[in-house]
Amino acid sequence: MSYRQPSFTLGVEEEYLLVDRDSLDLAAAPESLMAECIEELEGQVSPEFLQCQIEVGTTVCRTVVEAGSDLARLRSVIARIASNHGLAPLAVSCHPFADWHKQHFTDKQRYRELEHDLGGVARRMLICGMHVHVGLDDDETRIDLMAQFPYFLPHLLALSTSSPYWKGDDTGLNSYRLTVFDNLPRTGLPPRFSSWSEYQRSVQIIIDSGLIDDSTKIWWDLRPSARFPTLESRICDVSPRLDDTLAIVALTQSIMHMLWRLRSNNQRWRIYDRFLVGENRWRAQRYGVSNGLIDFARGEVVAFPVLLEELIELVSEDAEALGCSEQLLSARRIVENGTSADRQRSIHARAIAAGASAREAQKEVVRSLIDDFTQGLESHWQQATIPMQTA
Repeated sequence: MSYRQPSFTLGVEEEYLLVDRDSLDLAAAPESLMAECIEELEGQVSPEFLQCQIEVGTTVCRTVVEAGSDLARLRSVIARIASNHGLAPLAVSCHPFADWHKQHFTDKQRYRELEHDLGGVARRMLICGMHVHVGLDDDETRIDLMAQFPYFLPHLLALSTSSPYWKGDDTGLNSYRLTVFDNLPRTGLPPRFSSWSEYQRSVQIIIDSGLIDDSTKIWWDLRPSARFPTLESRICDVSPRLDDTLAIVALTQSIMHMLWRLRSNNQRWRIYDRFLVGENRWRAQRYGVSNGLIDFARGEVVAFPVLLEELIELVSEDAEALGCSEQLLSARRIVENGTSADRQRSIHARAIAAGASAREAQKEVVRSLIDDFTQGLESHWQQATIPMQTA
């Protein structure tokens, strides 16, 4: 059977926290700040669930290079406008010492409804994530790849982990964000559907029951977008450094292309039970890239650097076809240098060793995250001028 090639276009959403530049505490976004961002970024920025949050989204991008250029522009504008208000943005999934009890909701109908529906669970949602949309125009292709892709979700989560701290405590996890998020209904690994119509029927039952308005309130780690012809990966922490974001975006896009390539050859990736994938999800959440995942074929835990090299080899031809080989290979740097969670702990430990108090050490972590936010942005604008390959 012959399958029409999808577009494999990209859309990337990032959620940021705003902090006061002096105290480094979380700060609510002033209405004037949001108004300036909305005016300059023309529909690519919006308030988030809490007043200390802000969300951006790229335009539809053909390549990872284009997505990097757009994200660099978005981050730069947000940082500049925030600075004019005495604030700074952080691309991190949990603030190291903020208390969720002290945060306030954005006064927006959707968020008021969420707070009413979810109660105390919603009030703890002081977390930020990164979502990657990949353009898959055909409904059945989307649902088929949604069944196969979850195997790779723990790998993406491990690379992205940026939330080791919660309310000033080291949680022992590299992604505490996921612990908070999993308290919501309709989260976690997606169910397996045999067809697009089965997926639609299942979602419609929940809608017809009056429990949700639409499928935007389904928050699985991977879902068909309610608004776009895309498959949306939602498992990742947001990465403080843009280079790390783009490595994860390239890996996501390349895996999608690889699975479509198999499908076009009447092959498919083996679908493992959610119980097994869930175990790897937990290991990624707990350890990041430092302690390996289960290789189900070998029946043993394999070190993450080995798994990453095997994954890079698996999708290398796909990355080449998509024009993102350089960004894909930069995932090695995350493993070599550690994830953001690893860096945060290292900065905290050095500050304590130098005689800092626990709170001052936490502030050092926040200062480093402020620096990470704008690291390397100019280079991604320059890369966008290079002729781009298309699949």
